[in-house]
Amino acid sequence: MHEILVLYYSHHGAVKQMAQYVARGIGEAGASARVRTVPRVSTVAEAVEPAVPDSGAPYVELKDLEECIAIAVGSPTRFGNMAAPMKYFWDGSGSLWMKGALAGKPAAVFTSSSSMHGGQETTLTSMMLPLLHHGMLIVGLPYSEPDLLNTTSGGTPYGASHVAGVSSDQPISEHERKLCIALGRRLAAITLKLARP
Repeated sequence: MHEILVLYYSHHGAVKQMAQYVARGIGEAGASARVRTVPRVSTVAEAVEPAVPDSGAPYVELKDLEECIAIAVGSPTRFGNMAAPMKYFWDGSGSLWMKGALAGKPAAVFTSSSSMHGGQETTLTSMMLPLLHHGMLIVGLPYSEPDLLNTTSGGTPYGASHVAGVSSDQPISEHERKLCIALGRRLAAITLKLARP
């Protein structure tokens, strides 16, 4: 079975839930999702995360990126940019870049922010930058997805998004859920077409 990596960082749980919906869409399209996360980054040099997370997805390793045929990347919005733990992970992927290990693989992105205009689109494009440097092929959400035209919460052509609210207590809306699933389904469908001999 072809595996697609769903890599996320989540602080309050919304991005983790979005990752699960993206993974569902990947499965609906006939591929398998490998869900992974990244550890927090500490400002204190002595602080370290446990080798294995207490709960949830395992931590990602560079081999996950090599072994999977596509990647979906999700992060909360931090001042219009991806969160530091996700950026830190990609900053350490130079060995894969040197050998072109990810070149030609499809990729998609998703995010959650506290407000409607909280930098969702710039966060999505910030996650695209290292993917483009790796030579990956970016897959977005076309306006042929009816939920993209009808949403009054999250959703962009750059990738799936969610408006969590200032207290991070807003549930993922039905449109947002459908767009996460659609993003996973689209990423998998395109990836499987490209993988055919």
